[in-house]
Amino acid sequence: MIFVALLLPSCSSSHSDRIVVGSKNFTESLILGELLAQQIEAHTHLKVERRFYLAGTYICQQAVLAGRIDIYPEYTGTALTAILKQKVGDDKSEVYQRVKSEYEARLGLTLGPPFGFNDTFAMEIRGNDARRLNLKTLSQAAAFAPQWRAGFGYEFMERPDGYAGLAAAYGLRFAASPRIMDLGLLAPALKDHQIDIAAGNATDGLIPALDLFVLEDDRHYFPPYEAVAVVRQQMLQQHPDVAQALADLGGKISDQEMQQLNYALDGQHRDVKDVAYEFLRSKGLVH
Repeated sequence: MIFVALLLPSCSSSHSDRIVVGSKNFTESLILGELLAQQIEAHTHLKVERRFYLAGTYICQQAVLAGRIDIYPEYTGTALTAILKQKVGDDKSEVYQRVKSEYEARLGLTLGPPFGFNDTFAMEIRGNDARRLNLKTLSQAAAFAPQWRAGFGYEFMERPDGYAGLAAAYGLRFAASPRIMDLGLLAPALKDHQIDIAAGNATDGLIPALDLFVLEDDRHYFPPYEAVAVVRQQMLQQHPDVAQALADLGGKISDQEMQQLNYALDGQHRDVKDVAYEFLRSKGLVH
């Protein structure tokens, strides 16, 4: 945790008059960031600045530690493995509490309540291939991997709960080294036969739209990835009304609803502000 020690001294707010909401650089994180921003705007008197598309996990973590953003959407399994460098657990409540306790004790951060869905990594193949080969699990698919071309995001190749561990757990050997691709390109590349298997997300809206099939992680390699807000504790002390706004979002988004929200952007190409507002209104959170 050397990098944390280096960053902690710079944890000070230079924007006490507003809340800065960040997000990672993929659709779901953008939607969650916009939901957080609109929820805070609707239920506090604070101005909200949006700093979205901040690359991946490590960039967002550095930004929130340094006080450049106050809040961003994260996943408990990612926080546990990629940030805290701890071994995975399979009990979602235990993982949440462990991450929350460690963040509060060591980083000056805390977690909002889970949004309600678990966005685990999804090893996706074409639906036609799944039906033709009668594949349901990753264990079954391992026999075909030597004939397949894989496509993964950069972060999946690097993180401790990513490719290397997955390959070891299932004995995966592909026809060539995996192609490193932007996350938004993986599903179309799979559909267009540029690759044969991809590491996507379980709530990806294009899974049903492109007739993709998610292989079951039958050896339970991946930990729970409950979506949560990572929040600077100093900001909550200054603006306690934000905590209530976050609490009201707890448990509001199911796996299926998140998939539909993602599809609204990726499949229907709608504006994120409209999609977020309509969802919050459907839950009675805005008028």
